[in-house]
Amino acid sequence: MNSHFQFHASSSSSPSLSDNEDETPINWMDDFENLDNTRNTILNIVAQDQQLIATYIIHEEQEVTHGGSISGHIVIHRDREIADLDEVKNHDIYFTQRSDSVRCLELSTIQKTTAALRILAYTLPADATDEYIKIGESTASQCMQRFCRAVVEVFAERYLRSPTANDVARLLYIGQYASRSGSPTIILEAVTDYDLWIWHAYFGMLGSNNDINVLVSSNLFSNIAQGIAPRAHYTIGGKEYDTGYYLADRIYLKWSTIVQSIHDPHGPKKKYFAMKQESCRKDVERAFGVLQSRFAIVASPARSWKKHHLHDIMAACIIMHNMIIEDECDLNASIEDMIEAPTLDVEMVVDENIIFQEFITRYKRIKDKDAHYALRNALIDHLWEEYSCSDV
Repeated sequence: MNSHFQFHASSSSSPSLSDNEDETPINWMDDFENLDNTRNTILNIVAQDQQLIATYIIHEEQEVTHGGSISGHIVIHRDREIADLDEVKNHDIYFTQRSDSVRCLELSTIQKTTAALRILAYTLPADATDEYIKIGESTASQCMQRFCRAVVEVFAERYLRSPTANDVARLLYIGQYASRSGSPTIILEAVTDYDLWIWHAYFGMLGSNNDINVLVSSNLFSNIAQGIAPRAHYTIGGKEYDTGYYLADRIYLKWSTIVQSIHDPHGPKKKYFAMKQESCRKDVERAFGVLQSRFAIVASPARSWKKHHLHDIMAACIIMHNMIIEDECDLNASIEDMIEAPTLDVEMVVDENIIFQEFITRYKRIKDKDAHYALRNALIDHLWEEYSCSDV
């Protein structure tokens, strides 16, 4: 402000004036009024900016949904990282920061988990984390192995579970009201749905997988044979069904729980069915694509000679993938216009012969080839009927 007065005073004086001429008086009150007006204008602008910022912050806090990594999906929350990290730290003391014998702090929890995640996400060599995380090669490899083991032990029960009754009801709801045919798709290695949630995965060495050892190892089909799988109630062509089915390629076994495509279909009905079946089976390809884009180690050569380490790496990547899917879609949302899945009436049977005979009956029903063709023909007629009605 002093510089302003000096500048104003010097500019108001004229060097050409003589001593006899009267100098023009300086109106200090006008200067103060101008300063007050300028100050008030600046304060108003600042207040408006602060109001706009506050309005934007309130709008951001109230905005619950925004776009996720999958187009069209909804993000529910993103504040789970600390809670999940605490669960891993509480499960394995290795991730707790401790002091050595001379009371110097060792590596922190963030350092160890960050090294493991960078190896999983970017398939970095173990010694490449030293520059950024300050961790040696052997320690980084140990962090990744123990991190994957802790994730599997803590979260596998929730994120690698078999479909529950509510899960089956939600999948049928998606199939009925989103113009998608029925249940999740299936291939030899994994079972996934439209939301890209991976329900089942089988890990084996390259070249050793076939339709027998993969399907036999699947807990989905073993649960059906044991009678403990949740029922999937739906009606096709006036016939009621209580067992879900999975879409598969034509190289797989012709079971009653598997619906295959048609090789070289003839006629509009079969061509339309093949097109719909194959389009729905793209979900599992999308799931693998998203999984590999998030965790590059899945698509890279093996990092360990031990099979259980490879299993932990793959299982941990799938669990974290399902965590992201849970954030991006509300799996617990209420299902409208749907009846809750009925509670199964379980009769306790003590006789082991009866239990074994019931198991054999269900097992034969799963492998019934006639039921396989009957279900596929019913689906062909059902889809064609819906397609004809939609054109009308």
